[in-house]
Amino acid sequence: ICIVLVCSHALAHTDPIRRGIETAAAWPTSGPAAYGLVTVLAGLASLVTGALGLVVGALAAQAIARKGSERGLRLHFPLLVASGYGGFLIWHMGYSGTAPLAVATPGHTLESVMGILPVTETTYTLWNLGLAGFTLAAVALVCSRMSPPDAEIIELTEDAASSLERADLGGGGSAVAALKTQAETPADRLDESRVLSAVLGLLFLVFIGHWLATRGFQLTLDLVNWSFLGLGLVLARSPRHYMALIADASRTLGPIILQYPLYAAVVALITQTELVDLFSDGFVALSSAETLGFWAFVSGGALNFFVPSGGGQWAVQGPIFLEAARELGVRDAVVVMGVAYGDQWTNMIQPFWALPMLAIVGLSARSIMGYCFVIFLTAFLCLGGGMLWLGAG
Repeated sequence: ICIVLVCSHALAHTDPIRRGIETAAAWPTSGPAAYGLVTVLAGLASLVTGALGLVVGALAAQAIARKGSERGLRLHFPLLVASGYGGFLIWHMGYSGTAPLAVATPGHTLESVMGILPVTETTYTLWNLGLAGFTLAAVALVCSRMSPPDAEIIELTEDAASSLERADLGGGGSAVAALKTQAETPADRLDESRVLSAVLGLLFLVFIGHWLATRGFQLTLDLVNWSFLGLGLVLARSPRHYMALIADASRTLGPIILQYPLYAAVVALITQTELVDLFSDGFVALSSAETLGFWAFVSGGALNFFVPSGGGQWAVQGPIFLEAARELGVRDAVVVMGVAYGDQWTNMIQPFWALPMLAIVGLSARSIMGYCFVIFLTAFLCLGGGMLWLGAG
C-alpha cells in the first residue's frame, strides 16, 4: 500500500501529467465550469489511484486559478481546492482501490474464509463503475453551484502562486533540487539518460500486458504497483529524476506506516476473541439481506475516523461482515464494496488525506471543510442509495 502511494505521487509530478493539467486549465470560461472541471480531473485521476487524484486536484486548482485570473475570471480558491478534494471521493471505486485488490491477491488474510474474489466481481462491474460516474457527476454539479458572493471570493494572488510554484520546485520538491548535478562521468550520464529509465519502465509494462493477455484480468496489488512504477519510469526525465520524485514522495509515508501495527492489534483483538461473533450477530440482527451492504457502508464511514486507510479498514471490518454475509446469504462483493464506499465517503469530513493536498496549495483545513461537508452529504445520497439499490437487486 505504501508503494502504491509513493509511485502514484511520483507519477503525478512527472512532466507530461503536469503539462496535461496546464492544458486543461485553459478550458473553463466561467466559474461553475472551473469548479466542475477541477472535480472531474481529480476524480478521473483518483480512479487510477487516490494519491494521483490528490496531487492532480491540488495542481489543477492552482493552474485553473492562475489561468482564470489571467482571463479576468474571479475564482474562489478554497472552493477550487475543495472541488479537487471532492474528486478524491471515488478513489476506492477505481484501479487502486485497496479493499477490492486485497481480496483479489492470493494469500490475503481472509482467503480461508472467502477465497480469492477477482476485481471483475467488485471494481470492474457495471454497477460500481456506473455509480462512480454518477457520484462524480453529482459532486461536480454541486461544486459548480457553491461559489460565494463576489465580496467573499478569495482569489489566488500572484505572490501566492509564485510562492507555491517555488515550493514545488518544478515537480519534484526539494529532492529534485538536491539531486541535480552535472553529468561528468559515464555513470552520471547514464543517471541523466531518459533512455535507461524508459527501457526499464517499458519492460515492466510489457510484462503486465503479457500477464493480462495470458491470464485474463487478474489484477493484484503487485500488478498495480508495477504498473505505476513502469509508467512513472517511462514518463520521468531520467533515472535520477525518478529517484528524486520517489524520495520526495516518501516523506509522506511516516504517519501512514505508523498506523499499521495498530491496525494489526485491532484485527487480532477482533478475530482472536469473541468480538467477531458479537459484532456479526449485532449486524445480522440490525440488517436484512437487502440492507447489510448499506450498514457496511455506514459503519465503514464511522470507522474511517479511527482507521483512515482503506486496506486497514477492510482488515478490521472484513471478518465481521463476511460472517454476517454468510448468515444472511449476501454476496461477498457487496460487503467488500460497502466497506470501500464508507471509507471514501467520510474522507470528506476526516481531513487526514486532505493534509498532503493542503500542503501543496498552502491552505488550512478550515478553509475547505464547509464545502467538503456539502460534498459529504451529496455522497451519502449517492453511495448510500447505491448500496440500498444493490441490496434490493
